[in-house]
Amino acid sequence: MYLHGTSQINSDGRLEIGGCDTAELAAKFGTPLYVFDEALIRRRCKEFVEAFRATGMRYQVAYASKAFCVMAMCRIAEEEGMSLDVVSDGELYTALRAGFPPERIHFHGNNKTLEELEMAIDAKIGCVVVDNFTELYMLNETAKEKGVKVKILFRVTPGVEAHTHEFISTGQTDTKFGFDIGNGSAFRAIREAKELEHVEILGVHSHIGSQIFEVDGFRLAADRVAEFAQNVRLELDVTFSVINLGGGFGIRYTEEDSPLPLAKYVQAITDSIKSNFTKHDYPLPEIWIEPGRSIVGDAGTTLYTIGSSKDIPGVRKYVAVDGGMTDNPRPALYDAKYEAFLANRANDPNEETVSIAGKCCETGDMLIRDLELPKTAPGDILAVACTGAYNYSMASNYNRLRRPAVVFVHDGEADLVVRRETFEDVAGKDVIPERMQKQPVAKS
Repeated sequence: MYLHGTSQINSDGRLEIGGCDTAELAAKFGTPLYVFDEALIRRRCKEFVEAFRATGMRYQVAYASKAFCVMAMCRIAEEEGMSLDVVSDGELYTALRAGFPPERIHFHGNNKTLEELEMAIDAKIGCVVVDNFTELYMLNETAKEKGVKVKILFRVTPGVEAHTHEFISTGQTDTKFGFDIGNGSAFRAIREAKELEHVEILGVHSHIGSQIFEVDGFRLAADRVAEFAQNVRLELDVTFSVINLGGGFGIRYTEEDSPLPLAKYVQAITDSIKSNFTKHDYPLPEIWIEPGRSIVGDAGTTLYTIGSSKDIPGVRKYVAVDGGMTDNPRPALYDAKYEAFLANRANDPNEETVSIAGKCCETGDMLIRDLELPKTAPGDILAVACTGAYNYSMASNYNRLRRPAVVFVHDGEADLVVRRETFEDVAGKDVIPERMQKQPVAKS
């Protein structure tokens, strides 16, 4: 059993997070339930900020809100001195409604709509990360109509393949994201943008993937971005003031994962930028990064109530919970691995190997295979660790299941930050056409 943050086993043999008994949380708020350790989230934010301060370089640490975007999380990011990375009008709306300073918001995405660009410009956000030529010209035209000039970064692909799952590796040449450095499209984008009157080029953005456990990929990306910046300065007389090296810093999901201390990533990135730009006698740019998973991933725990079981002799024993791929699609998408234990009987010895099945009508709705647990009974509470990133964000209403509530726990208090959906939330937007309305039965 791996405990992190404020997690501990109390005198009743139950898991506590943030001073709150998880069995009591399950009883009060229902299950499935996302529980976030607020102190651990804030600690991760501080680790990044303090690591950059120690380097003496100019920086922005932008929380990648796609990992977990609710208003309370935006408020924490603001309070901890971070910027914010959004990738849709919904995330932008959430941030603005939470009161996040728009000048510290960066807008990403490979297919931003005209409405999204207008919303971003009207909100006066700090930066748009341009992903393609279509967007570049649409943004310039929209800014012209509004009589403003928009600050931009160009997303570039440096040709670096991080050691990660193929679906979340984004820095290689064959990807839907960004302008490729190797084939010249990135250079052409800078050249064409230089002639546009309503965009201001800050620099470039590079993101090489997710769940990365080494620094070599970041170093190589910094090398290639620096070389590109020097070529652009010499041939186009454009000097970058910002270099954004994205995120992707890995976390521990299981004992097989060995993430580096966050400061190690920061040190490697800043050292690479310093050495590369200094050797070209290039003014040191401001460094931006975008951690998401590494801020909230291990701060989240999902609580489930155990229901039915099915024992197939010589094959496996299935134990089913009241959630599944609707609240955590990552095992189905990425074959993601998790650790779990009984939150209400944390000190009981393990007695059997089971596989945790979700309740969705899909054979593939499996959360964890071959998990060692005590003998379970209906009503036991299963705690699945490290579910803070992309679980709530990717949650769905498949099978018309209601999305879970979210609570932040801190110093013995549990604050509801997202209410559990109701049946009205699930079906309330349905419309039955007039021609299908039931007609009153005529009285004889």
